[in-house]
Amino acid sequence: MSEAPLILLAAGGTGGHLFPAEALGAALMDRGLRAQLVTDERALRYSGLFSKETLHVVPSATVRGRSPLSMAKTGLTLAAGTVVALNLIRRLRPAAVIGFGGYPTLPPLFAARMFGVPTAIHEANAVMGRANRLLSTRVNAIATSLPGVLDRDPALAAKTTVTGTPLRPAILAAAVVPFAAPEPNAPLRLLVVGGSQGARVMSDIVPGAIEKLEPALWPRLILTQQVRDEDMPRVRAVYDRLKINAELAPFFGDLPARLASNHLVISRSGATTVAELGAIGRPSILVPLPGALDQDQFANAGVLAAAGGAIRIPQPEFTPDRLAADISALAAEPARLNAMAAAARGIGKLDAAERLADLVKRVAGI
Repeated sequence: MSEAPLILLAAGGTGGHLFPAEALGAALMDRGLRAQLVTDERALRYSGLFSKETLHVVPSATVRGRSPLSMAKTGLTLAAGTVVALNLIRRLRPAAVIGFGGYPTLPPLFAARMFGVPTAIHEANAVMGRANRLLSTRVNAIATSLPGVLDRDPALAAKTTVTGTPLRPAILAAAVVPFAAPEPNAPLRLLVVGGSQGARVMSDIVPGAIEKLEPALWPRLILTQQVRDEDMPRVRAVYDRLKINAELAPFFGDLPARLASNHLVISRSGATTVAELGAIGRPSILVPLPGALDQDQFANAGVLAAAGGAIRIPQPEFTPDRLAADISALAAEPARLNAMAAAARGIGKLDAAERLADLVKRVAGI
């Protein structure tokens, strides 16, 4: 009996790239296919779906500067990675190679094209990333998490399918929990996060905003906040002085469950965050990371805000006064919180992994 077709997944070594790749891998395996992962050495820190035998590390580099030396070094590393990827694809003979963004996807996708292996990419952001832009004209199909990403390019739009972002099992489990806005004078649960490393701006702004709320609202708050170790003493001091019921930690391993258990989320607007807020259906105040070349987080937050599921605040406007005003307004309008939750949920796609698996099978011709 011949082996089942193999789908090779290529992803940068961060959670934002790896988690959707793992979710697709699980969906493909459920359909009787094989899935393996090619990535960079950062992924060795993660433990998940792929075993040592099904995880392949290929040399890669990210463009970090415009100097001739930096560009040359990056180019040489990617060229070396392509040689390794060519040997890998020659040996594995995949039915298709699927990229999830990040420069580590370039060598395996380039190698696949050289061998005539069908390819596709998945773009999680509302603005296509640089690596995916390089690949977009060369691949057979494009999947996007959000609508409208390639509407201005008819040639690319013609081969684009909106699938959503494949989600971790913990997110799918959390999505089952219905949203119910707090009754007047009942506890208001507020979750503040800032990405995998936290965000200093949250420690700078949120405590001051809480202090500017009407004192009558303080006893209602149940606050959970991601805080870097170095910021912990000053943040805790404010909440202790105000007698706020606050849980502070540098990292929350059960974040999906915490998203589901809160009434309002204050966060950055990375692609994974926006996808998870949509899947679970929770109101949010989103503060896009400033200074990004592609302004992807600003665009991501704009999708949720345009749907009515979030309030987008550019970081220069993210002040204690502005945040306090928004929290106060939402606390006074439970119906608005319910409407925002429903609007966010309307953006989410719980069956994204299945949609993407369907597309992969079409691309691979299996």
